[in-house]
Parts: sequence; structure tokens; C-alpha cells
Amino acid sequence: MNPSVKKLIETASKESKLIIGLMSGTSLDGLDIALAKVAGSGANTSVELLKFMTKDYQPELKKRLKAISSVPQVSLEKVCLLHSKLAELHAEFILSALDQWDITPNQIDCIASHGQTIYHAPKIQHQQDDMPNTTLQIGDGDHLAHKTGILTISDFRQKHTAAGGEGAPMVSFVDRALYTHKTKDRILLNIGGIANFTYLPSREKSAPVITTDTGPGNTLIDASMQSYFSKPFDKDGQIAQSGSVHKLSLEKLKADPYFQKPLPKTTGPEVFNLEWVQQQLDTLETEQLAPKNLVATLTHLSAQTIAESIKKVVPNLTDTTIYVSGGGFHNPALMQGIAESLPGCRIESFAEIGFDPDAKEAVLFAVLANEMLSGEGFLMDTDKEKINFGKISFPS
Repeated sequence: MNPSVKKLIETASKESKLIIGLMSGTSLDGLDIALAKVAGSGANTSVELLKFMTKDYQPELKKRLKAISSVPQVSLEKVCLLHSKLAELHAEFILSALDQWDITPNQIDCIASHGQTIYHAPKIQHQQDDMPNTTLQIGDGDHLAHKTGILTISDFRQKHTAAGGEGAPMVSFVDRALYTHKTKDRILLNIGGIANFTYLPSREKSAPVITTDTGPGNTLIDASMQSYFSKPFDKDGQIAQSGSVHKLSLEKLKADPYFQKPLPKTTGPEVFNLEWVQQQLDTLETEQLAPKNLVATLTHLSAQTIAESIKKVVPNLTDTTIYVSGGGFHNPALMQGIAESLPGCRIESFAEIGFDPDAKEAVLFAVLANEMLSGEGFLMDTDKEKINFGKISFPS
């Protein structure tokens, strides 16, 4: 038997595994690295976050990634080069993190690599009936496995689209397995570049689990900060809090057809970007918004569209708690906007039921990798078939 296959079988047979989960979001700011201990599988999965850190991308790399991300035309040479280069960089980050944690690579059972999304194209977006849902991530798993010497699982979103899904959001599979409560309804809200949430009705209810994107989370706020203030994001919501919301502009942005489309749905920066903002506001024929007022308006756009999407799924939130993760959780202006749009609703950090909210998505992929190795697969959204996620790359 091939030694790599033998090692794979031994790893899959373990009761618990040490898995490194990786996540790099549409904000292009860096790589989240989570070391998780994952045991069991399926509904019997348990997870413990042992270590977590974020490795920042250098400005030059951010510039190169931005040039090939969420744009309709791009140099294939640049995509090809960064596909391998980014994986090598991620491998260096992993080895550095393990060194800081005083852990050797041979103690790790596998790496779960999300990669870097450079284009997301569900049918709701490309609107070509003869074409499937599709999505593309770079950061080659084979380069990762070779450079780290660790079994690597990657390309998680491709199996979802192959089975008829949109490739996003991926959180529902793990959310419903780990965080469904016996008697209480929960909403798990993640605010990254794009915001998404999972509605988890209590186990005693027969209501379906619903997972959907809502629209922009941080992406428009970050883009406006980078364009007008030369800062990566609105730290502590300071700019938004110093500005005023332009109500006419806000209503115009909220009138975009995407927000009226039925749930569930997905989207990305391909749709929600500063060009989209400018196109919408140009039709108002009003004076250009002052930068701080634009940031305030975009912050409330995210807050209100998140809240309105949640209310479509759960009109009465009296007995439902929302647990928040992702970078948007650290923006007081955004969180205040959500709270004001959902009066009487309890909003808490995801840490109340899990762990560091910044690590949630990286841990998500660690759990998906564990299921790929040891489980029977997660039920697809239709609840008619089970699939495992990911492509396996063996170390050399």
C-alpha cells in the first residue's frame, strides 16, 4: 500500500485530530490560522480551539491580489503565479505559527485550506441558464502540502457547486451540527466582507435551518476607508460615528434588486463595490457625499440590510439570540446600527457559545476537513444527499 494512503487511513481512524484551519476573506487583509482539536463526526462532532493568530498580508501582496479579485477580466499569468505563490506564503505562515506555538508539523494531522476567493459567480449573479454556479479560489493545496509536509485538504467550495449549491455560505453544515440548541432558537451572524447568517431553530421545532448571505458586511466600508482615508478599515467605527447618514442615498442603495431577491442567496464584491455605489448615487443628482458621511451611510446600509434579512426569516425575535462573529463584530457603529434595527433582540458575541469570534470561519474549515476524513458527509441544503467537502493533497 502506498505509504501516503496508509497514513491517510490511520489519520481518518483517529478519535480526535489536530487540524489547522485557514481562512482568508474578501477583505484581503491576511490569513487566519486556527489550531483546532476536532473529535467525532457529523452530529457527534466536538471542537476545541487550541491556538489562533492572524498573519497580515504585506501591502504589495494586497495590491496584487486586489488586481485579480472580483474583476471580470484579468491576466491568466497573474492568476497562475499567485495561485502557487500564495500557497507558498501560507505554508510559511503556518510553519512560523507552529514554531511560535512550539508544535512540530508532524504533530498536525492535516491542514484545511479555504484559499483566497478571487471570483464568485452563482447563477443569481451571472444569469446564464446554460452555466452552473461556480466559484474560484487560489492557493494551491499541493504546494501547501509539499512545503509544510502536512496532509492538506482544500477546494471546499467546489464540491458544493458541483452538487448544485452556490458555493456559499458554507457555515450551515457546521453551525447546525455544533450549535443547534435543544429548546432555544439561535441566529449565528458572521460579518466579513459579505455578511451571512444561519437560523438554527431549536431541536424541538420542525422548522428548517436557513443560511444566506445578506449583502455587504465590511466590504463597502473598507473600500471607502481605503479610497478616501488611506486606512484599511474604520477602526472602532470612528469615521462612521463622526459622519451623518444621508437618508436619500441610503434608501437608493437599499433599492437595489439584490435586496429584494428571495432567501437564501449569495453575493460578493463582484456586485457590491465602490463602482456600484457610485452608479447608484449618480442617479440621485445630489451633491457628492463627504467621505465621513459616505462611510456612515454605508455602515447603516450593512446594518439595515443584515437586520431586514434576519427579520424575513424570523419576524418575531423575542426569544431568539443572535451570536456574532467576524470582523464586523469589532465595529461599534455597525453593531449599534444592527441593534437599533432589531429592537428588543438579544445580540451577543459568538464566544458565548463557542470561542474567539475572529476564528470561527477558520475553525469551520477544520471541521469540514475532519468530516472529509472521518465522517459520512454533511446533508446538502435540500436534505436529500450527503456530500464531503475538499480535495486531498499528500505531502511529498
